[in-house]
Amino acid sequence: METQIKARVQAEMLANKVKKRYKHLRKRYARQNLEVFRLYDWDIPDIRAVVDWYGGHLIIGEYSRQQSTPDWLPLMGSAVAAALNVPTEKLHLKIRKSGIKEGTRYQRLNHTNQKIPMWERQLQFYINPSDYVDTGLFSDHRNTRQRVGKMVNDKDFLNLYCYTGAFTCYAAKGGARSTLSVDRSETAITWARENLELNKLTDPRHTLVQEDTLDFLAKAKWRNLSFDLAVVDPPSYSTTKETEKHFDIARDYPVLLNGVFELMRPGGTLFFSTNHQNFDMETHRLNAEDITEITDTTIPEDYLTKRKKIHRCWEIQI
Repeated sequence: METQIKARVQAEMLANKVKKRYKHLRKRYARQNLEVFRLYDWDIPDIRAVVDWYGGHLIIGEYSRQQSTPDWLPLMGSAVAAALNVPTEKLHLKIRKSGIKEGTRYQRLNHTNQKIPMWERQLQFYINPSDYVDTGLFSDHRNTRQRVGKMVNDKDFLNLYCYTGAFTCYAAKGGARSTLSVDRSETAITWARENLELNKLTDPRHTLVQEDTLDFLAKAKWRNLSFDLAVVDPPSYSTTKETEKHFDIARDYPVLLNGVFELMRPGGTLFFSTNHQNFDMETHRLNAEDITEITDTTIPEDYLTKRKKIHRCWEIQI
């Protein structure tokens, strides 16, 4: 009984906080044509949840813990949905497990196959609110995408670990001479192609490659590929099933980034980002001297928390 009372109190607290945050953000973001933004991320220590707004849909995740009761997340979800007048069919609940591996983001939780277009400024991206842990759009990097879009005109652009191609769409929209996007997941590459089609950006100049990034880099140099602008946003960990190769960003970033540097033209720019919470950038291990951390300029207001930084990001000049 005491646990139930506590959970109801928490649900009311969460609903009130989310409603206040939504009221603070919605009009300003509507003027920017942003339909996707964060409303809550574990701001209250006892309420281990994350709440995201997706154009009338609510996606609420619980950071799982052993002492959680099965009805805790549905109770939080019902309270928040009621506060924002969101119908049950547009409420999506998920358990977010710590230490999640990269491949898990493509593993199905459901089979709705629902793809809903959401606006992010001048572009739209398909999101799937319920079939995977992630929706297909990492909105915390929308400022970085905008930065790329403003820099890319008449440049050759490389997008490694491209996921569903949001950076690629910004580059294509921004007038890139060409784009090349690489991801080992067939699901991601198909999704990226759909996002390009959605924005009427399909063109032979925009190439999508399903391949492991390190394998791609090993072949790219002798193919004489070169680029002016690149984005490298790898998972923290991954394992290639066929070869059992293990990738750990904290260990392997010098090999990864130095390999990309070899493909960059003089005067080129590379954006590197990671969401690894304990990442330590040792710049002396990189074959580049002009390395600037730009994290604070790339995290939008709705993703700022006292608890952690949603990602870290560097601009590297070649």
